[in-house]
Amino acid sequence: MPAGLIGRKLGMTRVFAEDGSVLPVSVIQATPNSVTRLRTPEQDGYAALQVGAGTAKRQTKPVAGQFAALEADQRRPSVVREFRVDSVDGFQVGQVLDVSLFAPGDLVDVTGVSRGKGFAGTIKRHHFKRGPTTHGSTNTRQPGSIGAGTTPGRVWLNTRMSGHMGDERVTVKKLVVVRVDTQRHLLLVKGAVPGARNGLLLVQKAT
Repeated sequence: MPAGLIGRKLGMTRVFAEDGSVLPVSVIQATPNSVTRLRTPEQDGYAALQVGAGTAKRQTKPVAGQFAALEADQRRPSVVREFRVDSVDGFQVGQVLDVSLFAPGDLVDVTGVSRGKGFAGTIKRHHFKRGPTTHGSTNTRQPGSIGAGTTPGRVWLNTRMSGHMGDERVTVKKLVVVRVDTQRHLLLVKGAVPGARNGLLLVQKAT
């Protein structure tokens, strides 16, 4: 599994391909990330890169001690995440990763937190069909039966009901990188990615 980047969703727009077709793209800004720690199977039981991005306004002393081995301008990351890799060979603490990790045509997996929709009914949340609205029906948007009364005499676990919708970790897989702007640290990815504008995203090459 290859390394990835921490970025933020700027929004969506469209670009024109060489053949004149219009492509809807999501714009992701991924400023240079720093490798803050190497996870090895011998020490941690798995191989991963701990990557930091941004600059924190405040930092406690215990957290600052975790980044003492970094350069002065890298010691205050505001966001820290890990990317599983097959091997940490070729990486070192303090190494800078940027959008040049990707190239047009690459397939990437984008992970983010979806927009929260609040409390939603079964029609919106699970795409249930509604009942009739005529002939005195009172079952227009009711969820219907949620289980038998005698056997099993209870509601099965994970029965689809009304409840909180959205605000969940979501991964959209195998999106195509349309354009890479190394000057402005931008990735243009075909299609939609999870989350609202300025939401945190993790971008990693698809496996």
